[in-house]
Amino acid sequence: MPGPSSQKTDGLADATPPGSIRASVCTSLRSCTPHASRYRPMLELARRVGRRPLGPASAEALMGAVRHAARWWPGRAACMETSLGAVLAAALLGRRLDWCLGARFAPPPVEYHAWAELPDHGPVGEYTLGGWHHHTALTI
Repeated sequence: MPGPSSQKTDGLADATPPGSIRASVCTSLRSCTPHASRYRPMLELARRVGRRPLGPASAEALMGAVRHAARWWPGRAACMETSLGAVLAAALLGRRLDWCLGARFAPPPVEYHAWAELPDHGPVGEYTLGGWHHHTALTI
């Protein structure tokens, strides 16, 4: 019986050895700092490098890997850092995720949030069973 590692999604798991996924996740988390002015150049580079589509299952796995690596990060690793880490990790693998910033207005209080999103698919690694109530203010 084949194991979970032998299942094919979009070729990402077959074409990329686990070590390079870990390296890209660690590199992308290392580049995330609390200084928002540094995010723009990294995202522009990610946009140019990551052009191939990423499948939903691979995107969920990538987000899980970033969140797992974030546990070892000594600084803050909340929604902004993990979503940006996933976008940059996808770019290092030559894939594409969008980075979104937005807010949820109801129920009060207002909640600001950042998330990674697959173009034409929706948020990656987010709880959406109860509906998605965040409004996108910026997509990069």
